[in-house]
Amino acid sequence: MPTIQEILQTMDYGPAPESTKEANAWLDQHGRRFGLFIDNAWTEAADTFPSFNPADGSELAQVTQATSDDVERAVAAARRAQPGWAAMGGNGRAKILYAIARLLQKHSRLFAVLETLDNGKTIRETRDADLPLASRHFYHHAGWARLQYEEFADYRAVGVVGQIVPWNFPLLMLAWKIAPALAAGNTIVFKPAEFTSLTALLFAEICKQAGVPPGVVNVVTGDGRVGEAIVNHPGIDKLAFTGSTEVGRIIRKATAGSGKKLSLELGGKSPFIVFDNADLDAAVEGLVDSIWFNQGQVCCAGSRLLVQESVYERFIDKVKARMQNLRVGSPLDKSNDIGALVDPVQQQRIHGLVESARAEGCEVWQPACEAPTAGSWYLPTLITGASTTATVSQTEIFGPVLVAMSFRTPGEAVQLANNTVYGLAACVWSESISLALDVAPQLKAGVVWINTANQFDAACGFGGYKESGFGREGGKEGMYEYLTPVAEDTRPAAPMVADKGKVKPIEDNPFEIDRTAKLYIGGKQARPDSGYSRAIMGANGEFLADVGEGNRKDIRNAVEAAHKASGWAKATAHLRAQVLYYIAENLAARGAEFTARIAAQTGAKNAEREVQASIERLFYWAAWADKYDGLAHQPPMHGITVALNEPVGVIGIICPNENPLLGFISLVAPALAMGNRVVAVPSQVAPLSATDLYQVLDTSDLPGGALNIVTGSADELARTLASHFDVDAVWRHDGSAEGCAEVERLSAESLKRTWTGGGKGRDWFNAQQACGRAVLYHATQVKNVWIPYGV
Repeated sequence: MPTIQEILQTMDYGPAPESTKEANAWLDQHGRRFGLFIDNAWTEAADTFPSFNPADGSELAQVTQATSDDVERAVAAARRAQPGWAAMGGNGRAKILYAIARLLQKHSRLFAVLETLDNGKTIRETRDADLPLASRHFYHHAGWARLQYEEFADYRAVGVVGQIVPWNFPLLMLAWKIAPALAAGNTIVFKPAEFTSLTALLFAEICKQAGVPPGVVNVVTGDGRVGEAIVNHPGIDKLAFTGSTEVGRIIRKATAGSGKKLSLELGGKSPFIVFDNADLDAAVEGLVDSIWFNQGQVCCAGSRLLVQESVYERFIDKVKARMQNLRVGSPLDKSNDIGALVDPVQQQRIHGLVESARAEGCEVWQPACEAPTAGSWYLPTLITGASTTATVSQTEIFGPVLVAMSFRTPGEAVQLANNTVYGLAACVWSESISLALDVAPQLKAGVVWINTANQFDAACGFGGYKESGFGREGGKEGMYEYLTPVAEDTRPAAPMVADKGKVKPIEDNPFEIDRTAKLYIGGKQARPDSGYSRAIMGANGEFLADVGEGNRKDIRNAVEAAHKASGWAKATAHLRAQVLYYIAENLAARGAEFTARIAAQTGAKNAEREVQASIERLFYWAAWADKYDGLAHQPPMHGITVALNEPVGVIGIICPNENPLLGFISLVAPALAMGNRVVAVPSQVAPLSATDLYQVLDTSDLPGGALNIVTGSADELARTLASHFDVDAVWRHDGSAEGCAEVERLSAESLKRTWTGGGKGRDWFNAQQACGRAVLYHATQVKNVWIPYGV
């Protein structure tokens, strides 16, 4: 008689196919030909292309290839509808978002099956993950719509939003983008991926059922030409893109100088870190969810496995055993784990990358199972023996391929984890919560999961660092992406010129000594590399002083000094506040000298006002240093998500020409308050107010390298900062429209964040234009750390 163990070994999952009857009926109802959805009406299907089922290669439907004229009509419809949609008020919009959420739930099985047919992912994923989370986003953002005038009182809708999503999560990405945009009062031109348009078209139908007014949601389908038309359309106020880093760069360059607001959620090469004190069996299950979920076609997939050396062999054996039990087959079979890749092109790309690893001497391991012969398939794959510089260690494969390597110490784990141009997500597995919480903040990633993987919720922001893009989706931070400060509407059309008074000669002033003001790098005065200086003339045309002419080498030295000052980011917020208070006090002690210097440079009638405003501005940002706290979210998971406001890193700041002291302080102080290190280029025409600060800084306990000052040509130095790969953000507010556009364009290579003022000015005395959370938003980036407990 066989034992129970022998019986269990012979047991296997039986087939559990999901019916496609309702999905096919819906497709047949439309004659399997779809037009565009513009202004709440369907266009005739004109020039079409096929949408295939990747599991067997069969054609599902014909979808329209939109033209630039179609995009023009969609933008025009959205523009007409936007004032009325915003005027409907938060309560009115909330009711409609709530109706959409209910309809998504009502038709969830239809959406899930259609998504599986069109995308190739398993029905278990679309049914149990994608659909519940999509409806959750509309419920959650219905709440934000209702609370908008209370929680975002100083903000308004951006206007018309263009949204472009990829094919890996067609409906879920749609919900991530459309829900917050609608809640904030924007109207939308939405482009689904060419491969997977069907659930977006079904969503358009339920928008009409939910009472969405004409023109508020418009869906245009097609290839990259449609996306290009949306990106370049002057009637689009905001672009939200999820996709490859390469396309993200193209969009950043295309929008440079346009004034369009931009958020990019791009590629990833996420580390999955397993310490020797982790629950190894639980970590294996987390790894399955991290890399083989959706066939690895996930931007935040844990594609780099880092295991502590002492348990590496044991863990790899467990991974192989688990891989052997993964079921590959029909995505519509509820007992299968891995479905089809989206398209043969993707299959060929993955195969090429895996073969390159084999050619480099890596070991490639796959379980002994067979994939269906028809359609696009790839078996789960484990690669070991790869170096940190191997192609498969650095390139986003976007498939069911895991690259494993070992580490010895937590420090080495962090170093390996951050050894990538990406920074989207990371997983940390350890039974020591203190170790996990020590490692998490050190990881350069926008999302960190502790003892869990691929957790998402509408209340918790998602987005990356570095070349994984910028901006957040979900949570309160995601709402800000679709809002703009009302104060931006009142900015002057050009930089403001101070009222001039009679300039008097400076008597008995230490500044009257003829000297050349040096640069300030690493806490020390430094001669410019060029050996050149430029003369600074006063408002009355008289010579005041020479300043060093900084160049590319000086910027390089300043950035290096800023990186060496990383301790400033780790210092307590209380300490940073105290240093800013000291700077304010020491500036106040020399107020008369700075007043005279401003008057001499600019001829301002009331230079004393600028000095006093600068002192007050320092106190203001010192007050914020330990007040800009993060949030603790409570998602459906049994645990919390801690949203940490982290410094951006090294910020290059091009300061305004007007108000040379106040403009400098208004930009540099908030960056320092949040723990950033700064390379500042002061007013090109009146830089002496910044160079006169050197002694103030030296006597205020500011660590060397936290603030570096390089004088010279704003255009040349901004160009260097924007091109520098070790600069994390560039701010430019000197009123040069062309210069701001150049900063945005050059920043695309490293996808650094930018904050530019364009050709408009800013009233630096006006707190609404120069202070508040809108500035703090630019000085920080949010990291969401997921911490389960009690499990």
